[in-house]
Amino acid sequence: MPFPLYLLALAVFAMGTSEFMLAGLLPDIASDLGVTVGTAGVLTSAFAIGMIVGAPLMAALARHWPARSSLLGFVLVFSAAHALGAATSSFPVLCATRAVAALANAGFLAVALTTATTLVPADKKGRALAVLLSGTMVATIVGVPGGSALGTLLGWRAAFWAVAVLCLPAAIGILTGIPARHVQEGPADGPPLRAELAQLKSPRLLLIMLFGALVNAATFASFTFLAPVVTDTAGLDELWISVVLVLFGAGAFLGVTVAGRLSDRRPGLVIATCGPMLLIGWPTLAVLAHQPVALLTLAFAQGALSFALGGTLITRVLYEAAGAPAMAGSYATAALNVGAAAGPLTAAAALGTALGDLGPLWASGLLVAAALLVALPSRTVLAADRSSEVLR
Repeated sequence: MPFPLYLLALAVFAMGTSEFMLAGLLPDIASDLGVTVGTAGVLTSAFAIGMIVGAPLMAALARHWPARSSLLGFVLVFSAAHALGAATSSFPVLCATRAVAALANAGFLAVALTTATTLVPADKKGRALAVLLSGTMVATIVGVPGGSALGTLLGWRAAFWAVAVLCLPAAIGILTGIPARHVQEGPADGPPLRAELAQLKSPRLLLIMLFGALVNAATFASFTFLAPVVTDTAGLDELWISVVLVLFGAGAFLGVTVAGRLSDRRPGLVIATCGPMLLIGWPTLAVLAHQPVALLTLAFAQGALSFALGGTLITRVLYEAAGAPAMAGSYATAALNVGAAAGPLTAAAALGTALGDLGPLWASGLLVAAALLVALPSRTVLAADRSSEVLR
């Protein structure tokens, strides 16, 4: 894989650390700013909503810009938003900084997803995206637990400052590693924006986007509220939150790596295997969460299954939206973040029921069930090998 892909993955690592580390910081943020844990969970949804709005908006604007300039600008704005968030004592201001950071993250991912696939042959999109998404996986293994541990030892603000600083080497890497004249396909050498937006009328594309949104909603519903499950349900010390996040991230890394080698040619195998196992896994975790060994084991398994399936669906979106070379990445980003916004909101509502801390886990099971019901009637569409069509 080309070296610039790994530089893009470094920036994704910094952004992924920010997006996922809130799972371990929500109780501290809630206590410091005088809100409930459920209210603090809105920070995750605010970020996701910013990603939904920002992905197509920033991608449309960036059609006219060199890829390196776009990527560098987005990373620097992301860093500045975290510095402001670390300094504020107002929950609404913190929400606003999360929204700004999300816009920058959305723009970065929309451009990066497109840039990554232009650096490799047309039938290697899945492997290129696996490298790019490995930044997120490493974030869940190293960055997220590190941020959670830093937050436990020095407070949540220290974790936000760390992300702001972490963006700087990523920015240097983009500046030095991405060719200055590498420009996205845009109005001059690709289809006009109206034609790219018209791709959204495709039932096949919309089906895959909906499937991806529901799967990601299930992932974020539970991941956002894992901290109370670890400390209250399983009765473990706060530092064990980082251990659970490491295991979830390690599973995610394994899942996206394996799926990256299958999603170009065997997407049906990934979907048929991971979907039903996810459906079983979330309720099983809800039933066994009070047992630490089961919690640790299932955190790893669910991370692997969630990201194997999610990574495969990102690849399918890019294949189906091949007629929208500049906007395809934004469609994948927006779809997944619809789920990332809806999941924590659904989980927060479940927290207020008799299920308590286990409510998000049961909610994840229901969301996966809904995803499979959507996908089952059109399983041949989801499993279709579109890479050969792209090559033609």
